[in-house]
Amino acid sequence: MATKHELILRYIEGLAVGEKISVRQVAKALSVSEGTAYRAIKEAENQKLVNTIERVGTIRIEKKKKENIERLTFAEVLNIVDGLVIGGRGGLHKTLTKFVIGAMQLDDMMRYIDAGSLLIVGNRLKAHETALLAGAAVLVTGGFDASDEVKKLADELELPVISTSYDTFTVATMLNRAIYDQLIEKEILLVEDILTPLADTITLSAKDQVTHFHEVNDRTSHTGYPVVEKKGKLVGVITSRDAIGKMDDELIEKVMTRHPITVTGKTSVASAGHSMIWEGIDLLPVVSDAGLLAGIISRQDVLKALQMTQRQPQQGETIDDIVKNQMKSIPEQPHTVEFTVIPQMTNQFGSLSYGALTTLLTEAGNRAIKMRKRGESVPENMSLYFIKNVELGSIVVVIPKILHMSRRFVKVDFDILTEGDLVAKAMIMYQLFER
Repeated sequence: MATKHELILRYIEGLAVGEKISVRQVAKALSVSEGTAYRAIKEAENQKLVNTIERVGTIRIEKKKKENIERLTFAEVLNIVDGLVIGGRGGLHKTLTKFVIGAMQLDDMMRYIDAGSLLIVGNRLKAHETALLAGAAVLVTGGFDASDEVKKLADELELPVISTSYDTFTVATMLNRAIYDQLIEKEILLVEDILTPLADTITLSAKDQVTHFHEVNDRTSHTGYPVVEKKGKLVGVITSRDAIGKMDDELIEKVMTRHPITVTGKTSVASAGHSMIWEGIDLLPVVSDAGLLAGIISRQDVLKALQMTQRQPQQGETIDDIVKNQMKSIPEQPHTVEFTVIPQMTNQFGSLSYGALTTLLTEAGNRAIKMRKRGESVPENMSLYFIKNVELGSIVVVIPKILHMSRRFVKVDFDILTEGDLVAKAMIMYQLFER
């Protein structure tokens, strides 16, 4: 028998693409509590069945396969601009490749329009028809309507014609923000992108003997294996450290690590990597919500994935990217970093924000550690003290000093200066990657 959670997910899957949903609506339709409905909607969002858009709400979207570039569907555009479909409803599931603002002569406009485009224009009826014939959808701004001929043509071609009350500039801004957010989200690598799936994962049973572990280990040279029950439920992990010195006829359930640290497919690779470093483990089982094994990731998988993403072209800058781009090394003092305080790095009072300075210090410390000892590191804890406010436009110098370095930890002290005056002090403890 299906659980309430599963019933809600099936209900959401049955909704038409582009339809808005809410916690209250789902709770009322299926006679469940709003808390249950909320959790199920969040799960649907994780499964890419719905999308929550700022100022619009949660809408049903078409579940898309991962692509090199995520694109908006016309159904998502409809909800972003709070619009009304006046023709071509059958094409709402299609994706747009680009949008074109129709603020030019028709002949000039058509040079930029091709199949899959979205023309954003006011009440220029001829432009509506010409865009549809070129394979583009139309977004009519200012609350204007389209002609009956255009509506009929849109239905025949299954290309949406959407009307919105917003002006052209506002619509373009809203769509640009939505696309930009998706590009940033695309760059966040998830465990499901790199895991070794269950079909390719070697698993052991709790009732197997340690001698079987040694046989499998000699054959594969892996460092560890997940231990599962018959139904696929994860019950533990066994590694060489667990088996060393144990009798060959001892059962794996007696020596394995129970309740191992696990991740889900939606965990970010960065988070999984940090867990491995902090806990000193080389293997992480990936489980479903029901606790069933879905696959595994190793420390080598994480390192390869992070190296790969660093070589990818930049698509959408996060605040961290903006902050790091301001950092410059001083040639005479390779450990020292200089940066200029720009508006994105300030708080509501116009001075350097705590968050921006934290990012700068973390990166400056990482650079200093790499110069001393090749390898990666992650901050474990930080103490930061502001002595003076650092104003917008100030040139700030960060001087990291490595106080102590062991095999696993590095302690770094920081002086933060502006025009030679000390404005802040910090201390960060880093944990080193084991290679």
